[in-house]
Amino acid sequence: MKIYMVGGAVRDRLLGLPVTDRDWVVVGATPEQMLAQGFIPVGKEFPVFLHPETKEEYALARTERKVAPGYTGFTFHAAPDVTLEQDLARRDLTINAMAMTPDGTLIDPYGGRRDLERRILRHVSQAFVEDPVRILRVARFAARLAPWGFRVAPETIELMQRMVENGEVNALVPERVWAELLRALGESKPSPFFEVLRACGALRVIFPEIDRLFGVPQPEKYHPEVDVGVHTLLVVDQSARLTSEREVRFAALVHDLGKGITPSEQWPRHVGHEERGVPLVEGLCRRLRVPGRFRDLAVLVTRYHLYFHRAAELRSATLLKLFYELDAFRRPQRFDQYLLACEADSRGRYGYEDRQPPQLQILRKAYHAAAAVQPAELVAEGLEGATIGEVLRQRRLAAIKKVCPA
Repeated sequence: MKIYMVGGAVRDRLLGLPVTDRDWVVVGATPEQMLAQGFIPVGKEFPVFLHPETKEEYALARTERKVAPGYTGFTFHAAPDVTLEQDLARRDLTINAMAMTPDGTLIDPYGGRRDLERRILRHVSQAFVEDPVRILRVARFAARLAPWGFRVAPETIELMQRMVENGEVNALVPERVWAELLRALGESKPSPFFEVLRACGALRVIFPEIDRLFGVPQPEKYHPEVDVGVHTLLVVDQSARLTSEREVRFAALVHDLGKGITPSEQWPRHVGHEERGVPLVEGLCRRLRVPGRFRDLAVLVTRYHLYFHRAAELRSATLLKLFYELDAFRRPQRFDQYLLACEADSRGRYGYEDRQPPQLQILRKAYHAAAAVQPAELVAEGLEGATIGEVLRQRRLAAIKKVCPA
């Protein structure tokens, strides 16, 4: 029995990054031998065990064979005669197909270290085409490793293009797509995830609402980047600069979907794109089974992001309406999330990346003035029932007018 650290732990150690999770491969062992040493079985499709003390995962070396379409259509073979090289050969990228012995000796049969040094994401073998999830994983690794200058090898992009053309991507289930999207949105620069998917043609299959934004123009006066797709990726990267909250980053990603269906004769203007975008956001969320808290914020940002940009022009009554629509008085955190997504939208333009929009101060001043008027004050005055709500609105409106006379 021989044990090797494999995968991401080896990759990150060689890159000098913190290693948080370690996975191990066991060569030359049987499930019975693992159980006899106190390992806890957890694998269903193939033998995976938890170490009795560290709880780290130990998997028996295995090979796999494609027997049906999609990412679940595999059979696995785990036996003592499966070699480490055979186990590593089934992995997606060369930088993930390295192993290390307990004494630190590197085992690198597929050139992973060389690709790490060259900052290249390259597939290990033609077996890559058998699993469509690998397209999402490559795109996610492109996002994760973007700060270190990694790029996808041209031959890997070509392989991914063939997978898209052969319909393999159509077999992806919503839960897996959402899981990979969520992980990509957690990176410090999410945009390469979408750039890689677009380069191989997968974006138009998996996220058609986002794909159709590319090539759609906007007024250069307000958007020096012009292209809506380019703007969208700038916005999602800005949202990652502003907050770690993935709900905000998702809202930033989808806020302009309505511009993708503006009739071309109206370009570069997009009057009414906010309301047109709401059904698209809702449809995408249904398709990917997006959690409600993500969907609700995304819909609100889509519908009301122009209120933010026009804050200096809005009447006090319109500002109050916005706060009620956002449920801002009962859910101040949602109001903060809305502001963050809209700030990312403002910054997601060439030349505006480091400018804090003045609308933030206007909206916060108006909100805090209105929020200072509390229902408890009216109850203390003896008001009851529907009268409380009516008077509360009137006093909140008066409070806003004091700080925002428009």
